[in-house]
Amino acid sequence: MSTSFDAALASFQPLLPLGVAYSGGADSSALLLACARRWPGQVHALHIHHGLQAAGDAFEAHCRATCQRWQLPLVVRRIDARHAPGQSPEDAARRGRYQVFDEVLQQEWREAGVRTVALAQHADDQVETLLLALSRGAGLPGLAAMPAHWQRGGIDFARPLLGVPGRALRDWLQAQGETWVDDPSNTDLRYTRNRIRHELLPALQAVFPAFRDTLARSAAHAAQAQTLLHGLACDDLQQVGNPPVIAALRALAPERQANVLRHWLLSVHGTTPSAAQLKELQRQLQSCTTRGHQIRLKVGLGYVQRRGPVLGWYN
Repeated sequence: MSTSFDAALASFQPLLPLGVAYSGGADSSALLLACARRWPGQVHALHIHHGLQAAGDAFEAHCRATCQRWQLPLVVRRIDARHAPGQSPEDAARRGRYQVFDEVLQQEWREAGVRTVALAQHADDQVETLLLALSRGAGLPGLAAMPAHWQRGGIDFARPLLGVPGRALRDWLQAQGETWVDDPSNTDLRYTRNRIRHELLPALQAVFPAFRDTLARSAAHAAQAQTLLHGLACDDLQQVGNPPVIAALRALAPERQANVLRHWLLSVHGTTPSAAQLKELQRQLQSCTTRGHQIRLKVGLGYVQRRGPVLGWYN
């Protein structure tokens, strides 16, 4: 069964002090207030103004006023989260946010000694992420959805509310007599995620009342399998080299070759090939039997290219 908000917070044991990403919406408001009450004087808030809509200034003003009322230190950062050609809007915003996390963790939050960063995604967000991945034909990394815990730059990141339905967070916040801001883009049905939230989730609730729990288990199984594949890819990358030696890549079974190529491109170059790009790259590798055979394939914002006996990625 889904986790209650109180139970989720009780099981959350972060290293303190704690930073909380605070948008001003109901989910992050509930997380920030509950953490501030549980660990007085140990919680710091961060608001990121994405520069994507006129309401952003009102969100920032609400967050400033609320943190002043709650007597919480707040850092505000503004970014330009517009996406580049060929980049998804969600990916652009996500990259911008994590760049801000890195900067603030090296500046204001470093001075404050922040050791954990908490994000407020909940059970409905997790289901939406999994359904989006399924709709796109994603592999295990996509089907694993969002991790509950991970590290970045030596700092713990956590999503303690992944088992809590979104409605439970809003109910809790209302019971505290608190308000929040609603992002108007969340009701725009031009976005697939919003259509899932407003049209598909109610249908799933009617037919499969326990869908949040069962889909979460599927995501957990995918995450476990992906962990094994990641370990195998790390071992294989050590064997084929960085940059990868073409002859060593050709010696791998196709499945392991695909696995290590994905890992190399993402971990070393920060890019992920599409299924079609990876298939074509493997086809070209299979044909690469002479010194004069050339490989040059568009992947992400750059190119995978043969340089002598090895592959490189260049932008």
